[in-house]
Amino acid sequence: MEAVLAKYENKINAFSEYLEDLPDTAEPVWILGARYNIRTDKSELLADVRSRLWFTYRKKFSPIGGTGPSSDAGWGCMLRCGQMILAQALLCWRLGRDWRWGQEGGEPEEYRRILQSFLDRKDCCYSIHQMAQMGVGEGKSVGEWYGPNTVAQVLKKLALFDDWNSLAVYVSMDNTVVIEDIKKLCQQPGRGRLRTEACGWGEPFATTDSVEPGSSQTPGNHVTSCPHPHTRSCSEWRPLLLIIPLRVGINHINPVYIQAIKECFKMPQSLGMLGGKPNLAYYFIGFIGEELIYLDPHTTQSAVESERGVDVDDHSYHCQRTPRRMKALSLDPSVALGFFCKNEEDFDSWCHLVHQEILKKRNLRMFELVEKHPPHWPPSFLQPSQMSKLQELSSLNRPTSCLNQKKSLRFLTFEKLRLRFILPKVTVKTSRAAPGLTCSASRCVRPATEVPQKHTDTSKSLLPVCKKPQ
Repeated sequence: MEAVLAKYENKINAFSEYLEDLPDTAEPVWILGARYNIRTDKSELLADVRSRLWFTYRKKFSPIGGTGPSSDAGWGCMLRCGQMILAQALLCWRLGRDWRWGQEGGEPEEYRRILQSFLDRKDCCYSIHQMAQMGVGEGKSVGEWYGPNTVAQVLKKLALFDDWNSLAVYVSMDNTVVIEDIKKLCQQPGRGRLRTEACGWGEPFATTDSVEPGSSQTPGNHVTSCPHPHTRSCSEWRPLLLIIPLRVGINHINPVYIQAIKECFKMPQSLGMLGGKPNLAYYFIGFIGEELIYLDPHTTQSAVESERGVDVDDHSYHCQRTPRRMKALSLDPSVALGFFCKNEEDFDSWCHLVHQEILKKRNLRMFELVEKHPPHWPPSFLQPSQMSKLQELSSLNRPTSCLNQKKSLRFLTFEKLRLRFILPKVTVKTSRAAPGLTCSASRCVRPATEVPQKHTDTSKSLLPVCKKPQ
């Protein structure tokens, strides 16, 4: 049956490639903050698209959780899109936006390490195994379809366990980006390894490091120092992955927001957008005219077998055909915008662009950008004095070490530990609303004339499960 589906997929892809050739037009093409002219820059444009990491459905990998599915075809498309937007952030950080794949001299070591993080193995930090397992803490069973917001939350939590990168992941809430919270987050030491030695917060403790076969170590007992010992201080600005989940319409996208989405693709910090249309999730990387350009994860390939320390054949991880397009008006209203800011100056520049291109134009306000943490919101971060409690509880949240145990499907997420055991309970005072908000008995909402409706879990907004090709 799989062979029949694969043959059918190949025919569909070949026909789609024939239809998807870029139009001969003088209109500019924008790809993740870079502008191209099709008539003069077509080869450079295609090289740019080809250099993005492309994650698709895979089959024949080790079963998720030991007894779960061995393929994500039909349900993992939004997870694959989440992998793509995170991989783009890591490429921008480690190699720069202008890096191109396939140049003479081979690929740099940083590229190899980034790709290794996404392989379909249970011990890879951002594998489909880890994402599906972490999604259980978000209320999603393994094999269930995800929405943009749920994937953003999963990426945020998995980044805490990344032993190589100290990426700060911020997921906005209620259509609001809080500058104060982002700067605090990026100036904190990396919490991914839950290590404190280099920052003077006490003794280092257990991590989720993987263990090589034959090693005398046990999962979680390996301790190392700060991930960037060459830097002056662990408190320096950490690179930021900013994800803004939005609902830009009710049942269909509101056309008034299409121009704002285009403006976001023009920003040099742009990582694109998670979204799609009913039953399908795509990773949008740019636009031309009234069409959005995207990478499509709906191609089933065999999992790449690899061993640690051995280079993998990476050709199946790059889309080497013309990128696909769809009408912007066909977009499902549940989306998530992504941005990468390498340093504080880059973030300040992004804030300036948002004010200039989106917030000052009243009909383009998809989200709000505020200076201070709203008083009616719960606290966002751990204080140093609270880290000791987290040390005691951290052993409960090691997805890598318990992937083969059925009870791992019920492990506590970092966020639940933080909220349940560490942070104080917060009572919402309806008399104190942030600027531009009006309070009801149970929540604060913005006037409908200013921004889109209050953001809800976008995991329920796109229509049911992705379907395998018929």
